[in-house]
Amino acid sequence: MTSRPLHSAAASLVLYGCATVAVEPEPGVPGGHISAKAGRPGFVVAAPHGSSDSHTGDMAAEVARRTGFGLVVASGFVLEPDSRERPGRRYQVNRPTEGIPGRPPSEEGETAAARRVHVEFERHVLEAAQTALLLYAEIHGNGHRDTAARIEIATVGIDRDEAWRVRTLLELIRDAHLGAYPAAPRLTVLIEPLDVLRYTASAAKRSGVLSFPSRALHIEMPRVAREDWRALYTDILSDFLEQLVSGLRLLAPASPGRGAP
Repeated sequence: MTSRPLHSAAASLVLYGCATVAVEPEPGVPGGHISAKAGRPGFVVAAPHGSSDSHTGDMAAEVARRTGFGLVVASGFVLEPDSRERPGRRYQVNRPTEGIPGRPPSEEGETAAARRVHVEFERHVLEAAQTALLLYAEIHGNGHRDTAARIEIATVGIDRDEAWRVRTLLELIRDAHLGAYPAAPRLTVLIEPLDVLRYTASAAKRSGVLSFPSRALHIEMPRVAREDWRALYTDILSDFLEQLVSGLRLLAPASPGRGAP
C-alpha cells in the first residue's frame, strides 16, 4: 500500500466516514483505492468497480448509509482506459483476474497483481462484516443493449422459491416508487435461479468474493438507472435491501458465511 493522494471517487467516500487505503498492485502499475466502513454486523454492500462502473460507488455508499450495511468500494484499478472501440482493461477486483468488462470469464487472466488487489478487497469485505457474512450485495453497472431495460440479480444461497419472493419484493418496491415518477423507466427484474441472465457472476462465484457468503446478490444496474434516474433507483435499492433484511423470514435459514479473520 502507498500514501498516494486520493482521486475524486475515493475522496468522496471519506465524507461517508470510510477509511480509505491506496493499493498498488506492483511498482509502476496503476493501482486504486479501497474504501470501507463497518456497519450492521453480517451485512455488507459493495461496489468492486466504483468508478469504472459509473456511479456504483455513490449508489453503494448511499445504500449503506440508509440501511446500516457495512460498505466497501473499490475505485480506480484500471489497466487500460476506455476507447471508442471498446472498454478498457481492468483488475476485476472481486476475483483475482484481469479482464475487459462485458467479456466472458474465459478471456480473463489471473495474475499476481490481480491477486493482490483481490486479497485486499476481500479482506476489507470480511472486516466490514465483523462476523459471519450473512448477506452480501454487490452493485455493478453495464452498458449492454440487451440489458438496458432490466436489473439482473445473480445469487448465491437462494433457491427458486426464495428467488420468487425476493423478485416480488423488489418489484413491489419499484412500483411503489415509480408511482410518483410516471416518466421513469420501469426496469424489469430478472433473478437467479428463476430467470436466464446475461451476467451470472460465474467467475466471482467460483474463485472470488461470492464464493463464501451465506447469501449474496450480484446486482447489475443498466446505465439509465445509474445516471438519468440514479436517485430514484438508489431509493429503490435501499428500501429493497432494508426490507429484505427486516423480513429475512422470506428466506429459509442458511449456514453462516465466512467470519472476519
